[in-house]
Amino acid sequence: MGNGQKAQMKRDRAAKDKAGGAKSQLKVNEAAKNVQCQVCRQTFLLTIRQRALEEHVENKHTGKDFKSCFPTYVPA
Repeated sequence: MGNGQKAQMKRDRAAKDKAGGAKSQLKVNEAAKNVQCQVCRQTFLLTIRQRALEEHVENKHTGKDFKSCFPTYVPA
C-alpha cells in the first residue's frame, strides 16, 4: 500500500465521519423560547429569571406592570 492510497483512505474516512452533518443548537434554542411578552411579542428562553423579565418591562414598557406583559409566567 503506497502513501497515496493511505492518504486517500484517510480522506475517505474523514468524509464519512463528517457526513453526519453539523451539530447546531439553533433549532433547539428556537423551540425553548416559550416565554413571550404580550405587548411587544419578544420571546425569551424558558430558563430566564423573573428579574430579567422585570427589567424588560421597566426598560421597554414604562407605565405597564409585569402581569400585563407576562400574564402566564410562573417562576420555576
